[in-house]
Amino acid sequence: MARTPERMDSGQVTHPGARGTARPAPTQPHPPVIAVAGGPAFTFSYAEHSELLTAAGAEVVVFDPLRDEQLPDGTSGLVVGGGFPEVYAADLSANEPLRKAVSALAETGAPVAAECAGLLYLCRELDGQPMCGVLDASARMTGKLTLGYRDAVAVSDSSLAVAGTRMRGHEFHRTVVEPGAGDAAAWGVRVPRRRLEGFVQRGVHASYLHTHWASEPGVARRFVERCRTS
Repeated sequence: MARTPERMDSGQVTHPGARGTARPAPTQPHPPVIAVAGGPAFTFSYAEHSELLTAAGAEVVVFDPLRDEQLPDGTSGLVVGGGFPEVYAADLSANEPLRKAVSALAETGAPVAAECAGLLYLCRELDGQPMCGVLDASARMTGKLTLGYRDAVAVSDSSLAVAGTRMRGHEFHRTVVEPGAGDAAAWGVRVPRRRLEGFVQRGVHASYLHTHWASEPGVARRFVERCRTS
């Protein structure tokens, strides 16, 4: 009768009678930890985004940039969605340890996806309050509401999308970021006027455009894969 393998304390599997042929037991790779901003300052996000990231093999951990002074342990990627950081600008600025942690993560080239409020948080300043300084851009409140659906095409390869990827989204904000686009822009949009928008640098993809990843699930898979390899 065939004998079953015996598991050793070391985690290796040996077969009786097969001397010197011990092989390590197969191990499952640890899922990359993706930190997702939440709390009062970042209240707008699609639940499907976290679900798609989880389905793609990530461990999603929510943190509050108003209160948490460090990113979750083992963070290899960061998602900062929408909200109203202008209301909490002073408190976000006061959390200097987290601002520095976000900047340090971006500096490593780790994937960072930021939309609208996230874009403002990554700027050098918001209404004169220091932010994370990941982007060499300044944000401020205005009296003008920018609102509407957008058809967009990715104009730069990024941790989120391959150049040429087409997505739909919307803008809803009363702030302005200057400049409105980096040397490598995130999106090209046609309505209400043709323009380049957003920033792609290292692993960062930041823009005003809110997109729904369920319309293009490949972006979540690409983001998680970049988190594995960055």
